[in-house]
Amino acid sequence: MSALEVFAEGPGWLVVDKAAGLLSTPGKFISDSVTARLEASGRRALAVHRLDMDTSGLMVVATDPEVHRALSLQFQRRQVAKAYLACLAGEVSADEGTIALAFRLDPADRPRQVFDPVHGRLGVTRFRVLDRTFDRTRVRFVPETGRTHQLRLHAAHPIGLAAPILGDPLYGRSSARPSSRLALDAYQLAFVCPLTGQRRHFRRPPVV
Repeated sequence: MSALEVFAEGPGWLVVDKAAGLLSTPGKFISDSVTARLEASGRRALAVHRLDMDTSGLMVVATDPEVHRALSLQFQRRQVAKAYLACLAGEVSADEGTIALAFRLDPADRPRQVFDPVHGRLGVTRFRVLDRTFDRTRVRFVPETGRTHQLRLHAAHPIGLAAPILGDPLYGRSSARPSSRLALDAYQLAFVCPLTGQRRHFRRPPVV
């Protein structure tokens, strides 16, 4: 069973550390999830945002409806700071930069997202290369928007970084060496506590 740890707790919210392989909220066929486990432990759990099932890391869950509304508004206004570490299958030539690609769901191949500059929704990601080793690149991603599969598509697309995240079953290369999991980890998170007005910063060592 994939692990779930309560990393921090405040008035009306929890920051949890989600393991790869665990849904953020119940799916169509899988009920096991972050919110389901928290509710089973006797806590109220209202998802403010989500991490992909295959992504590990920090996410905030509200335990109070008013706090949930306030935190959701912070996400809508892009006032929440998130940072991810990823290991990419390929060499990225640029040391840092910004990726801006518009994409949308492919209804014939759900949940895959496809590049569509006409009908897609723009996703923006800042990146910085941390190190390069042979045909691998470790990158810090800071998403400025929160589109589905944004980091995975921005890494893999030819006009993005052209280097898919290791272990990505949707956007990875068939020739890449297999990985046991998606090498994407949300290791930093910051938001303003709605009830105290204090900006809270959370960080743990990345696991990829």
